[in-house]
Amino acid sequence: MAIAVLPGWSQTTSLYQQNSEVNNIMVQYDADRGSLSRFYAVESSPDRRQRLQQLQTDYLKQLQQLKFESLSTGAKVDYLLFKRNMDEQLRLLQEEEQEFSQLSPWFTFAEKIYEIERIRRRGTQQDAQKLAATMNALAIEINSTAKKLDKESAMEINLSRRAGFIIRGLQAAVKSVNDFYTGYDPAYTWWIPEPLKRLETALGDYAKTWQQKEKSAPGGKDDGSGIVGYPIGQKELVRQLQAEMIPYTPEELVDIANKEFAWCDAEMLKASRDMGFGDDWKKAIEKVKNSYVPPGKQPEAIMKLYNESIDFLKKNKLVTIPPIAEETWRMSMMSPQRQLVSPFFLGGEMLIISYPTNTMAEEDKLMSMRGNNPHFSRATVHHELIAGHHLQGFMNNRYKAYRNFNTPFWTEGWALYWEMILWDLKFPQSPEDRIGMLFWRMHRCARIIFSLNYHLGKWTPQQCIDFLVDRVGHERANAEGEVRRSFTGGYGPLYQLAYMIGGLQFYAMKKELVDGGKMTYKQYHDAVLQENAMPVEMVRAILTNQSLSKDFKTNWRFYTK
Repeated sequence: MAIAVLPGWSQTTSLYQQNSEVNNIMVQYDADRGSLSRFYAVESSPDRRQRLQQLQTDYLKQLQQLKFESLSTGAKVDYLLFKRNMDEQLRLLQEEEQEFSQLSPWFTFAEKIYEIERIRRRGTQQDAQKLAATMNALAIEINSTAKKLDKESAMEINLSRRAGFIIRGLQAAVKSVNDFYTGYDPAYTWWIPEPLKRLETALGDYAKTWQQKEKSAPGGKDDGSGIVGYPIGQKELVRQLQAEMIPYTPEELVDIANKEFAWCDAEMLKASRDMGFGDDWKKAIEKVKNSYVPPGKQPEAIMKLYNESIDFLKKNKLVTIPPIAEETWRMSMMSPQRQLVSPFFLGGEMLIISYPTNTMAEEDKLMSMRGNNPHFSRATVHHELIAGHHLQGFMNNRYKAYRNFNTPFWTEGWALYWEMILWDLKFPQSPEDRIGMLFWRMHRCARIIFSLNYHLGKWTPQQCIDFLVDRVGHERANAEGEVRRSFTGGYGPLYQLAYMIGGLQFYAMKKELVDGGKMTYKQYHDAVLQENAMPVEMVRAILTNQSLSKDFKTNWRFYTK
């Protein structure tokens, strides 16, 4: 007997598969923001900041004119998330304004550069002789300011980083002016080259002075690991969790991770015993690591795993796989430099394979091969390709593409969720396969524990590395790469915990909808993918047709173990 699809979601072709009542405002906002960002292109400049602040205010007023109560559930979700995003943009702009004001004594010269760039925007001819004198004077002033800064005590990391943004904006403004006039305006081309060089050199040197201030900022120090990061603290963690619609404290999330870790420990012991190693699971992991394939054979090994995974998904009717999605994913090899921060393969439309090259040290080659053995890679092929990141991106481009509510809890949580489902459906074929899948599940638990303890100020980077080696069984070089990626790789503080926590959200929703007999696996999975990226609580609101209020606050306590 067919299972009826929930009233909040329909597979039938309709306007609302691609649209909502909020769509027009969102599309116009994105276009207007793009136009203004390109025109007011100088990063951290007052012109840009004030114009973008006005844009947010104008669109918030437009949004408030919609009759929220008459909107469909999907449109209410769009309203709430679009408003959340605009509120966040206003908060960031206000933060920028405050920091710019605090730094103003160190940038007394900035307004003169902004004014030169303003004149350029509409092509007004510069007084080249006067401009040359101004550039000379600016270079002298900047060099003098840099000497004063060098003698100052350490500054907060947020101010040092903001100063870097301001200088990059000023450098871009100078370049914009020079690119426009040089060679086209004879007087400019005759007067400016030497003063310009002095100004560019002064700005470059000033940027280096601020970089030194950033390295010496309070809270950031090398504990011997070579990794210097800056913990954000309890208050900021809670704020960010609330924005991502995760109604748990950092301490509660660590507790969840420890409970999941206990499950992994029990399953790891079962697999270790099945392999003949008793309770010495680290010996079992050692055997699995040594199952690596020879250099040159990794792409073939990955392809074999991919074919097995696709066959499994189709056989069990787990998700719709569009033929072009299956046809068009690509492969490339990861550079040795990138492997320093990404020791395992990455994915999306491009599967980026991490494996040793001839230029790597002997011990690094071995660690790379051991860490990317076929059993470890078994579940992560799903994670990176189909039904994980590649299928996510493919569907995002084709369903409700106007939604720009990207969050790692949806992106990484969905990919991790598939590792859970595959385990439940007996995809691992041997104890070695189970060890490989459990290694990654333990790794996701560890990410929550080490990243939150670090940002709470309880652990150092070296303690995080040791934890991954001792508790999960990582190769040390891979553990160092993982921690370096987490704290200095450009990822947000919540990114690493989003894998397991987002996965648990999707898993809880699966229990509610699929195990509860309301949807099939395929209906559930297709529905998620066709709603595009957003906080998982909002996916649930759509699929269950929840009644949402205009002042909605996150409240879904999804973890029940």
